[in-house]
Amino acid sequence: RLPVPKLEDTIARYLNAQKPLLNDDQFRKTEELAHAFEKGIGRELHEQLVAHDNQNKHTSYITGPWFDMYLKAREPVVLNFNAFMSFNPDPKSEYNDQLIRATNMTVSAIRFMKTFRAGYLEPEVFHLNPEKSDTEIFKKIIRYVPSSISWFGAYMVNAYPLDMSQYFRLFNSTRLPKLDKDELYTDEKAKHLLVLRNGNFYVFDVIDRDGNMLKPSEIQAHLKYILSDNSPAPAFPLGYLTSENRDTWALLRKNLLENGNEEALQKVDSAMFCLSLDDFPVKDLVHVSHTMLHGDAANRWYDKSFNLIITKDGTAGINFEHSWGDGIAVLRFQNEVFKDTTKTPAISPQSQPASVDSSRAVQKLDFKLNDALKAGITKAKQKFDATVESLSLNLIQFQEGGKELLKQKKVSPDAVAQLAFQMAFLRQYDQTVATYESCSTAAFKHGRTETIRPASVHTKKCSEAFVKELSKHSTEELQKLIVECSKYHGRLTKEAAMGQGFDRHLFSLRYLALSKGLALPDFYQDQAYARLNHNIISTSTLVSPAVQLGGFGPVVSDGFGVGYQVHDDWIGCNVSSYPARNGKEFLQCTYKSLEDIFNVLKGKKIGS
Repeated sequence: RLPVPKLEDTIARYLNAQKPLLNDDQFRKTEELAHAFEKGIGRELHEQLVAHDNQNKHTSYITGPWFDMYLKAREPVVLNFNAFMSFNPDPKSEYNDQLIRATNMTVSAIRFMKTFRAGYLEPEVFHLNPEKSDTEIFKKIIRYVPSSISWFGAYMVNAYPLDMSQYFRLFNSTRLPKLDKDELYTDEKAKHLLVLRNGNFYVFDVIDRDGNMLKPSEIQAHLKYILSDNSPAPAFPLGYLTSENRDTWALLRKNLLENGNEEALQKVDSAMFCLSLDDFPVKDLVHVSHTMLHGDAANRWYDKSFNLIITKDGTAGINFEHSWGDGIAVLRFQNEVFKDTTKTPAISPQSQPASVDSSRAVQKLDFKLNDALKAGITKAKQKFDATVESLSLNLIQFQEGGKELLKQKKVSPDAVAQLAFQMAFLRQYDQTVATYESCSTAAFKHGRTETIRPASVHTKKCSEAFVKELSKHSTEELQKLIVECSKYHGRLTKEAAMGQGFDRHLFSLRYLALSKGLALPDFYQDQAYARLNHNIISTSTLVSPAVQLGGFGPVVSDGFGVGYQVHDDWIGCNVSSYPARNGKEFLQCTYKSLEDIFNVLKGKKIGS
């Protein structure tokens, strides 16, 4: 179970994270408020939280508050919450044809779903010592141990089973807009796929009456039929509504239902997933990012648990809604689909579509729109276009080294990437700001994420040495500073992964106070608390053979959304920003910082 940290540990960790962001006077005030909270109302709330957690052993203390945080948010899901991960191209180039890849990925997705629902999907396990535990012998033995104690057997060899409770929401699921708080809806009985092309909606069954998957050649035939349909794009594309403010969309949805669209909406909501087929090829990686992060809202349904997007040239990616689950569940799905489609594809370029009557099997959904709905769609489109227009996406690939070299030098690759962001921001804006790195807590029952706070007194000191006081430090001193940052970051990462961060604990105590109708404690009214939670640099990382790149929008209007990957011999970084910040310049500064760090680690003297 996810542990509730000790209150005194949480307060100490919180103050450590505040230290680099505040001057002495501000810090003293924040420290006073924190200690008063720890001795007073905070202690009472903490005890109530622990008691509540003990009464709810079937779940974790963060589950309720975290779902609420997502589902009560009224901002549009696109760009504010939905993230994307794009697939690497198929190594066999002829398999990157849009129809072939769409068919193969759809078949593999259904295979994954059927494997999962039948209880045959291999458990997600974090192996600390893979030589011992990631072996056929271990799997054979553990298979016969009763599930109530099998996790203990895994722990004995340093293998940690991860929580998979989110997985069932991958399929047949949608976030439904409701006033004040949305709802997650899942209908596992539905057998159809939703396909969007050119703003038009199509559905067809991919599972037959006996629960078997349609033949791949039939799925291919139906997708070919959709790709060759010449219907014009609708004048009022419904997809735009899913990009709206949630209350606005909730009211428009009510209107849609009352206007005779209940059956069509039910088909959309219960569909296995949404396959979005785009009619253009991608130009470069920045274009891939724009396409997968937001694309054309006419051809997306952002409320679905995920949209599988495939462009004209077979570039594929996933845009996923975030309330139901975290990147770790989507990544597993993506890894399996990539492996399956590249190793055992269902169809090949030589495969012929089945000779079936697709015009009968495929249903094109028609929506009845009144003037209020048409006006609602027009307004949603204007807002969406303006937001997208103001969004910048930039990326770099640093080719001068990666994980291998950093491990040789005995520093944490993740710590170095995070240090580079701190240095870059200092170089660009001359300040240290609130920074967020997400860390999965899936090693615990119903764990979600915890925050690592990469901006520390160590990164601040090191960044200032590199950016402002280079001439005062020898290469050895700079190396020492990097090692200090690496050690501290390693400790923070370990704490977060073990449920020993401070963010979720403080979040839950605040949630508890508000749910009991208490006045918000002074601690939470401190400007420093608000500033720490205004995450100007929001970061997330993943590396996988299936994934080309990942990204998300800035979480605040004056922030950066930083998706990064530290590979064996290179580092990739994808940054989103709005006009208040210059993402391109931030990445130039990041590149310079990485260059400096790598040179220092190699023992080279660097110039300013």
